[in-house]
Amino acid sequence: MLTRKQQELLLYIDAKLKEGGVSPSFEEMKEALDLKSKSGVHRLISALEERGFIRRLPNRARALEVLKVPEVRAPVAANINTPAAAPPRAANDVMDIPLHGRIAAGTPIEALQGTDTLPVPAALLGPGEHYALEVAGDSMVDEGILDGDYALIRKQETARDGEIVVALINEEEATLKTFRREGQMIRLDPANRLYDPQRYRPDQVQIQGRLAGLLRRY
Repeated sequence: MLTRKQQELLLYIDAKLKEGGVSPSFEEMKEALDLKSKSGVHRLISALEERGFIRRLPNRARALEVLKVPEVRAPVAANINTPAAAPPRAANDVMDIPLHGRIAAGTPIEALQGTDTLPVPAALLGPGEHYALEVAGDSMVDEGILDGDYALIRKQETARDGEIVVALINEEEATLKTFRREGQMIRLDPANRLYDPQRYRPDQVQIQGRLAGLLRRY
């Protein structure tokens, strides 16, 4: 038997995985469940893991797999705002989406160029228009985003705190970072202690999309 918070977290993780193929960050889980600290998220995840509902994928940061969900789903808390899942696609359905070159997960570099396409399993994509960028750099490794990965980006022009976004800086350089508002400034956070946050005026930052999934070739 799961507690209410354990079930809420399990359903939230399951919905986010189905939506974009990437498990939510600890900050997203904390905000979704209205918890005061990430330590509460750690305790809930450990409890779900011990009960066999989820498992952590080895050698990958922020990587969770839902093994099972309760047969009878209780209503999810009203403060969890999870978009409706897209209609299921055939498992072998593949879509070609635009591949716009490389994007920095470190120092910003020129992006949104190139005319190639990337075949992507349709099941990894939710609703909306998508494009792909090849990740260059290691500043997002603690979010499980590695150099050489393909970031699957859903096009949108706005962002909420805690979302990983493609941010175009001064209309010429783009970077992949976690979006935050800090007073009158925009802060773009790396996920690697070796890198410092980047701060810009709102007029310097244009949101080009948010991370919807990752594709990794071995």
